[in-house]
Amino acid sequence: MNFLCRFFFIAALLLVCQPASAEKRVALVLGNSNYKNAAVLPNPVNDAAAVAATLKGAGFDIVDSRLDLSAADMRRALRDFADQARDSDLAVVYYAGHGIEIDGTNYLIPTDATLQRDTDIYDEAFSLDRVLLTIEPARQLRLVIVDACRNNPFAETMKRTVSTRTVSRGLARIEPTTTNTLVAFAAKAGLTALDGNSKNSPYATALIKHIATPGLDVRRAFGFVRDDVLQATGNRQEPYVYGSLGGADIALVPVASTPTANPQANLQSETRRDFELALQVGHKDALNAFLAQHPEGFYASLAKLQLAKIAAEETRVAATENARLAEQERARLAAEGAQRRDQEKAAADAKVAEERRVAAEKTKRAVQEQVAEAERQRIAADTPAAGKPSESKMAAADASADEPAAGPIAIERTQGPSLASLSAGPPPVALVKSVQTELRRVGCLTAAADGEWKTASQRSLTLFNKHAGTKLNVKLASLDALDTIKLKSMRVCPLICEHGFKPDGDNCSKIVCAEGSFLNEDNECEKRRAKRPAARREPDNRPARVDWPVRERQNTEASAGRMKSSGQIVCDRLGCKPVDRGCHIELRSTSQAAGDGGSVQICP
Repeated sequence: MNFLCRFFFIAALLLVCQPASAEKRVALVLGNSNYKNAAVLPNPVNDAAAVAATLKGAGFDIVDSRLDLSAADMRRALRDFADQARDSDLAVVYYAGHGIEIDGTNYLIPTDATLQRDTDIYDEAFSLDRVLLTIEPARQLRLVIVDACRNNPFAETMKRTVSTRTVSRGLARIEPTTTNTLVAFAAKAGLTALDGNSKNSPYATALIKHIATPGLDVRRAFGFVRDDVLQATGNRQEPYVYGSLGGADIALVPVASTPTANPQANLQSETRRDFELALQVGHKDALNAFLAQHPEGFYASLAKLQLAKIAAEETRVAATENARLAEQERARLAAEGAQRRDQEKAAADAKVAEERRVAAEKTKRAVQEQVAEAERQRIAADTPAAGKPSESKMAAADASADEPAAGPIAIERTQGPSLASLSAGPPPVALVKSVQTELRRVGCLTAAADGEWKTASQRSLTLFNKHAGTKLNVKLASLDALDTIKLKSMRVCPLICEHGFKPDGDNCSKIVCAEGSFLNEDNECEKRRAKRPAARREPDNRPARVDWPVRERQNTEASAGRMKSSGQIVCDRLGCKPVDRGCHIELRSTSQAAGDGGSVQICP
């Protein structure tokens, strides 16, 4: 009995002495910029990338970041995040993009929305109540940050099915019905927010500055955000927070987080995910935002190389254009017979421009080789022989000594194993999907982005090389290919339609010919020709032709007659006639003849 009492006492003591479990913090970050039926928004993708990097750096357990979502993608993101928020203590949703208020209800708009009528909002957009329902299971804090208070183009063009239905400027005031819920707007209800002139909006800039401050109560953090935005916009924009919390302080980032078994490896894992997100965005602002959060380390060197690559491509494009213009000017002066001095100057300028173009090409190739080598190093470090990612390997690489990089573009820090010990592995599925998605965007791939680099994907990259004038390796999906394709802002491969259809933007539309026309083999409408009336035959009044047997008989008889004559002709007062065969002609005097005399036929 004493033994049992002692056992339960020790067990209870152990339970009491166990450290309190850490809070589970999850976040969903959405950014919509590339709207198909409205003007492109410059900042939402940048703002979403910066907020996601901030929350990841603050130690959130899950940060699900998604960009340029269609209605289907947005629905899937909310559904997936609802599962992640079900057992969380703190859930955050950040949305940047277009939003609209209809009849007092706020809606978040996906990139493929058309909103031709006000009633389309129920099918093509997502109400803010739907977002609040997604995070409702969180136990301690539910936070929704809406950076969508912009002038919305859909509100100006959509048709009103009911004249009394209101479509207001900005977003409408909201009062959360669940406890411990806050809804933060970039601007007060009914007003619009500013995008600013930098890579991030004033609201996002203030948000990433204060929201992840350790131990800072969330209400005070949004108070500081309000102050910064008012100062940055000259009091033209005032952020607002709706909802209420209790008396206890609630911080998005605790003062002291629970130490992990390998904090260096976890930090490297977060840095890697931030770098991959910046690559997915694919332009300088995203890479600069990454460097602002992670200014040093292996991935910082990779980001700097990517920036150098983008700069080299921009320099090459500018040099190529200058060389073309200089050669065009030289040819024009030569054709017009300009003065020799002017022609010589134009030729010298064209030569200098061509030399700069060649130098820019060489610089670009050198940077591309460095990027490819660094990417092989990253893949080898992330994919050890066991087949599972090794964060500790990259953490050890970050802790190694600094080594200068060779080549025209120097990497400030190059960590990791020696290049001789690395081997290039297969491209990750995420990279393959990104390349396939970009190929679909420029019209070179019609298949789905399935993450498998097979014949269809290689054929599509071959088409891209043909129409874009590039020489990318089609055997594998690389960061070089991804970056090159992303530089193309418009369709590269021409749209090919079946017979009976014609290109119409990014789609094929059916060809409808006008009445009286038909679609010919050249896929063009051709006018039908009118039928010609049959020619009328006039009656033939000429005598009927003698049938050939009759004609043959007549010819035979004539021939027979000619054969019976002797060939001589005898004439008398009655006329002339042929002399029969066997007869002869005798000349008679007048006394001998019965008549006046002359030739007569004598037959024996």
